[in-house]
Amino acid sequence: MERQIYADFPASGPRGSWPAEERAHELREQGQPATVVMDLPTDRFLVVSEGGDQR
Repeated sequence: MERQIYADFPASGPRGSWPAEERAHELREQGQPATVVMDLPTDRFLVVSEGGDQR
């Protein structure tokens, strides 16, 4: 089972801003199991479905 990517954000966001964490929180409140992971090759935070195998 593959993870689904819900959203992605650049790692260099404004200081004190956590848009990926905020989006994951919104999805969890809507009943979607979501978490944030770092994609090192692209230097981006990905909001992905929890569980399953990594892509």
